Amino acid sequence: MKKTILPLFLLVLLVSAAAAQRKKIDIQGKAGARGLAPENTIPGLLTALDLGVTTLEMDAVISKDKRVVLSQEPYFNHEISLTPTGKPISLKDQKKHNIFKMDYDEVKKYDVGSKVHPRFPGQRKVKVSKPLLEDAIDAVEAHIKANRLPKVDYSIETKMIPKGDGEFQPDSAEFVELIMEVINRKKLAKRVIIQSFDMRTLRYLHEKYPKIRTSLLVDEKDSFDDYLSRLGFKPTIYSPYSLLVGKSLVDRCHEAGVKIIPWTVNSLRELKYYMDLGVDGVITDYPNLINQL
Repeated sequence: MKKTILPLFLLVLLVSAAAAQRKKIDIQGKAGARGLAPENTIPGLLTALDLGVTTLEMDAVISKDKRVVLSQEPYFNHEISLTPTGKPISLKDQKKHNIFKMDYDEVKKYDVGSKVHPRFPGQRKVKVSKPLLEDAIDAVEAHIKANRLPKVDYSIETKMIPKGDGEFQPDSAEFVELIMEVINRKKLAKRVIIQSFDMRTLRYLHEKYPKIRTSLLVDEKDSFDDYLSRLGFKPTIYSPYSLLVGKSLVDRCHEAGVKIIPWTVNSLRELKYYMDLGVDGVITDYPNLINQL
């Protein structure tokens, strides 16, 4: 009997350890829960919270009156946006609806939740506007407190268009300072990650706010070492397009003391695959995958 009990006991320990390790993975809801609710909106962020994300991933742009607005692009994307009069926006005209050229009072009149998203037809539809970062944080923190949910991190991407300074965005230094003013006022510095494809943003942040975690987003096949050489320092997180991720890249990141969190992982099969590779987290449009594990 004793010979049977010991192996079973060890098996239970191994399964429990594996489960504990799996729970540690950072599940980041892309723009809240983009596959399920309007992106970068308060309803989308609260949906992600209720599904158990550990980090809320969101995108930030700047309005004419220097407010930090949640938006995937610094203009109103034709896929999701309706003008203040309820008219659709064409692909040709979308960049004319430039958030950097509008005060926030004008920005909030656009509806970004009622139109059926061609890439995410399962989104819950609700008439909603692009929120200010500060209002989104207030709503999230209130929801956490009211529902006794675990605190989450905020991963904020600076949406910078190459050569767009002065037209679609301020320069990188001002962009970072505007975000950090909100973060410091809300006393959230320990729970924030700033991510970007734009290395200028991360370099400035690393120099001026070295305690803030950084994440380098990449979508090209250049090597990990080449990217870090160009960046000039080790970010907290290396966040590549998921198809660029293999076991060798995961191992190289960990050897360098850098976490790796790929984007965008949108199926249960992919989630299990990347978890088995040993990634530290994933960014997903469908945070409901958590409950399917």
